[in-house]
Amino acid sequence: MRIVLKDVVAGYGFGDVLRGLDLVAESGDITCLIGPNGAGKSTVLRAVSGLLVPRRGSILLGDEDIIGYSPRHLLSLGVVHVPQERSLFPLMTVWENLLLGGYINHDRRAVQRRAEELAERFPLIAERRRERAGSLSGGEQKTIEIARALMLEPKVLLIDEPSIGLAPKARAEVFATLASLSDGGWTILLVEQNARSGLAIAQRGAVLDGGVVKHTGPGNKLLDDPQVGRLYLGARGVGSQSRAEATATVRNARSLNSTDGPQ
Repeated sequence: MRIVLKDVVAGYGFGDVLRGLDLVAESGDITCLIGPNGAGKSTVLRAVSGLLVPRRGSILLGDEDIIGYSPRHLLSLGVVHVPQERSLFPLMTVWENLLLGGYINHDRRAVQRRAEELAERFPLIAERRRERAGSLSGGEQKTIEIARALMLEPKVLLIDEPSIGLAPKARAEVFATLASLSDGGWTILLVEQNARSGLAIAQRGAVLDGGVVKHTGPGNKLLDDPQVGRLYLGARGVGSQSRAEATATVRNARSLNSTDGPQ
């Protein structure tokens, strides 16, 4: 499902964070949003999921303008938001947390079938299903959160800062999970502080600054763009070492998920 934001102005209180933003997320692609703090990346996700109503502009889901739709209605249309904060119930089991993702589906058998499908796609679920979610590492918890978001077979996934605050090994687990989603047909808007790794797994990237999109293009092209590297990736240029690190992220992620297939 294609998402198009046109001239979107949105913010909090009397201040605008998005100032006439234009953005396209193509159907079936991972689009990674990067940029400095305060650029409006998370605000884009909140606007698309209905948590924030823009003051101006349009947000098209396919051909339908969804501005003003409630989060509950957008959920029924297939838009799922995975927030930055941890959202698992730590005293409940992994399996119980997963099943909660299907709470609006009153067909319990269908919910169970979907959970079993996801357990095949994400081996962690099958391995740890009876354990309390609080016993999992940060990266494992984020993987379960993403799997739970897939319970309703969404068309659009909005994933906000999934690797924030995680140790390197946990970050690798999260990027392995994200890379495994690229063959699933979902339209994914990803906000990621680890810009190089986010761009490395994304088909498209967009650089936000000051509430507008400053640069856009294929993820690998943005990684190699000296201006993007200098201004937004913390280097004079992306350079061979940074490019190699990003390539390694993709390679490791794919190897960790080599048994996964599309839904």
